[in-house]
Amino acid sequence: MTQPPDSAPTGAPVPTAVTPEDLSRSLRAVRHRIAEAARRAGRDPQAIRLLPVSKTVPEERLRTAFAAGITQMGENKVQEGLRKSRGLADLGIHWALIGHLQTNKARDAASFADEFQALDSLRLAQALQRRLEAAGRTLEVYVQVNSSGEASKSGLEPQELPAFLEALADYPALRVQGLMTLAARTDDCERVRACFRLMRELREAALAEGTVGPGLLSMGMSGDLELAIEEGSDCVRVGQAIFGARATPDSHGRPEQGPPA
Repeated sequence: MTQPPDSAPTGAPVPTAVTPEDLSRSLRAVRHRIAEAARRAGRDPQAIRLLPVSKTVPEERLRTAFAAGITQMGENKVQEGLRKSRGLADLGIHWALIGHLQTNKARDAASFADEFQALDSLRLAQALQRRLEAAGRTLEVYVQVNSSGEASKSGLEPQELPAFLEALADYPALRVQGLMTLAARTDDCERVRACFRLMRELREAALAEGTVGPGLLSMGMSGDLELAIEEGSDCVRVGQAIFGARATPDSHGRPEQGPPA
């Protein structure tokens, strides 16, 4: 995929932001990219949410990030998110779970997450509903769709989405906000755009049926956020462009590569 002008070229080291000043500069650069993409698409930049992805980032650096103005953070793994939410409880951070969740981790998710962006099975919906009812709280959720057809990705098949959204009406503790996807892992921009366009079409159909709440779209990461915004994203999940490169493997056990979060 063509790199935006202010990002590091493929294969080049990405500096790690460690001070409030570093993080403020990174945030400004990302917000500038969001604003430029929004203007090209005739959209209001203020209507596009930036969700910083804090997976693998140490708690000490997240305190620095909070001092730089980052008040919401996205975590892929529930155990890491739970640990960080406890260690940083004094900051009042808004926590989003954005990775695949096993049903046996539903209790942990229900105990701290403010939103969950990877709902993809009724079995998981049932587990979350039960745990949320016990905790006396609700959870904002996005339904994950596998828009690329890649076997490595979680999410519903597009044709499964309408029935799934209808079924979620039976789980009132889950407040459906919209849809989430990971685009194809490719340098082919048109293939990436096709994933995002499919999501927009699915969203419009679900809005017509009244099954997707406000119908927000969470799509786009560090390497493809411009394409996502141009195709209608309301929330971009950005990690490396804010915090720097990660040395750890991604959720599929592979070193992270474009498009990274």
